[in-house]
Amino acid sequence: MIKTIKQKRASSLDALRGYAILTMVLSGTIANTLPRWMYHAQVPPPDHIFTPTIFGITWVDLVFPFFLFAMGAAFPFSLGRKFDQGVSVWHLSFDSIIRGLQLVFFAIFLQHIYPWSLSNPQDYRAWFITLGAFLLFFPMFMRLPWQMPQWLRFVIKAGAYGIAILLLLTLNYANGKTFNLSNSNIIILVLANMAIFGSLAYIFTIHNRWWRIAILPFIMAIFLCRTSDFDGSWQKALFDFTPFDWLYKFYYLKYLFIIIPGTIAGEYLMEWLRDSTQSGIEQQQKEKRIAILLLSITVSLIVWNLYGLFTRQLVLNLFVSIALLAVGLILLHNVTTSYIKFWKKMFVTGSLLLLLGLFFEAFEGGIRKDTSTFSYYFVTSGLAFMALTSFSILCDFFSWKRATAFLTMSGQNPMIAYVGSSVVICPLLQITGLMKYIDMLTQNAWQGLLHGVIITALVTLLTMFFTKLKWFWRT
Repeated sequence: MIKTIKQKRASSLDALRGYAILTMVLSGTIANTLPRWMYHAQVPPPDHIFTPTIFGITWVDLVFPFFLFAMGAAFPFSLGRKFDQGVSVWHLSFDSIIRGLQLVFFAIFLQHIYPWSLSNPQDYRAWFITLGAFLLFFPMFMRLPWQMPQWLRFVIKAGAYGIAILLLLTLNYANGKTFNLSNSNIIILVLANMAIFGSLAYIFTIHNRWWRIAILPFIMAIFLCRTSDFDGSWQKALFDFTPFDWLYKFYYLKYLFIIIPGTIAGEYLMEWLRDSTQSGIEQQQKEKRIAILLLSITVSLIVWNLYGLFTRQLVLNLFVSIALLAVGLILLHNVTTSYIKFWKKMFVTGSLLLLLGLFFEAFEGGIRKDTSTFSYYFVTSGLAFMALTSFSILCDFFSWKRATAFLTMSGQNPMIAYVGSSVVICPLLQITGLMKYIDMLTQNAWQGLLHGVIITALVTLLTMFFTKLKWFWRT
């Protein structure tokens, strides 16, 4: 059945976020017996030693940029709507900074209460403390569903943070280590910086996306000039400056190259939700044919670029990508229904970013995630546009809600999904003695994949359970 009525929420964005977070869990739980393309390109098996001279990307290298892209795409819905309701720029900025600082605390606390941070080897004490910390996250990050005065909500939240701080300062850590602000979850720390700087970039350019795009060349200039031979350049001084290195580094701002394109995709999505109209019967049939073909093209672009860049067939990859993009543009030409106009904007913008990334590919030696290259930012942003278009077709156009529910529900509660494996599922499996049986799945590649699929499936069920209860973690 084709969706033809205006929706209040686009399931595609939740699905993209859910895909990113669940594949993040999967990539971290598969065993070490799989082929090289099943891991980050720069940490190949069997030793998984970081090798920066390896170029190319795998599906694992798309996980984090897709999540960042979805984060940026959510800004028009969270911040833009508040602005339209009359909330001031300064109020929005203050709230964004507070949310970012909450994520910084989350990054620090989470890293300290991982079981492997508490004991080596891990023991029952570590597993039970980790499970207790998971319960503590609820009053810290969830809006309590029960009726109570606002002051009591504040007291409960403040009390939860107080207990967390007390734990950080008094716990005994593995190998004689002590509490350290610099010991934080780097993924969450980067997200915290993007929650602050990405939000501010959007807020102060909320009605002029060209000004927002104009930020990026200046960021690029600092990155390119930081290695200049000129001693004492202000560009290098700015790049190196940080009041608190455990909180902020200019280096993290490189991910604005993914966040800012994400905000543009979010604006396209919001414009479509606001302006979408019902198509006639004949137009619906045409939309359906175009949707099926466009879905094939967008998915093919993602898969082909992963293959071509990983195997380093760069010229072939470029020409096949150009051919697929040309077919897609011809397909979307001269059709003016609301769905097609939305898909065309997404496809054109994604095409430009993908081509820009492919033209940048040779710069810095070749595309790689670590240390990330400009080609990586542009290619992954372009492919994220293609992925969101694919999910728009599946979730919003064809309304495959049941088939994609595990993605959309996980995408609505990404913080729980992110910690689910290491903070809940694995400790419970260890306590019950079941983990030793799952860890036996390392004899071959199929078993190694099954190892990750089992844990990811359990994390998905856990996340869906709390989403069904409407117990969402938010900063």
